Amino acid sequence: MKKTINVLKKSILLLAVSTSLLSNANDITVSTDAAEISKTAITLNHVKAGDILSIKDNYGVVLYKEQIKETGTYKKGFDLSALPNGEYVFEIDKNLEVRTIPFTVNFENVYFNKAKETTSYKPYVREDNGVVYVTKLAPKQEALSIHIYANNNSEYDLIHSERIKGIQSIEKAYKLGKGDYKIVFISDNKEYTTFINN
Repeated sequence: MKKTINVLKKSILLLAVSTSLLSNANDITVSTDAAEISKTAITLNHVKAGDILSIKDNYGVVLYKEQIKETGTYKKGFDLSALPNGEYVFEIDKNLEVRTIPFTVNFENVYFNKAKETTSYKPYVREDNGVVYVTKLAPKQEALSIHIYANNNSEYDLIHSERIKGIQSIEKAYKLGKGDYKIVFISDNKEYTTFINN
């Protein structure tokens, strides 16, 4: 009788989760299995092979990191209740964007805060005939700092620096002579580095 009740509970839970997934076609779905409080299932739609999924603590320390192996939908269960009390984030690092899903662990209970989910966009860099084109989407007009360094005998010297803010669609072009360059971008408290060899 007890086994039948457990099977019935799991069937109802599976039906509820399936209904939730079908009715809510978001890119990211997080659900907690009521039968096993320690398990949290995460579903990521529209992922590509090479995307990175990480779990980080409040200080940015990476506690878990995995490279997505297949394009499509990613599903996995995590035992987050074993983490110490504190603030954490799931981070999905895609080609041109980084999405974060914050959650809190409090005495083995896990709470997700959908209102604090964020998406930040990475700069896109393209080089053509000695001209470097930089574009970045900044929907909240967040600032972008750009630092260009030239390789001088294995040491990088800063040759240009600027900070752009108040624009939703940032577009810049830089004419660079022959050589090796490092471009460092800082935006949304994240740093991205691109190397150019022309």
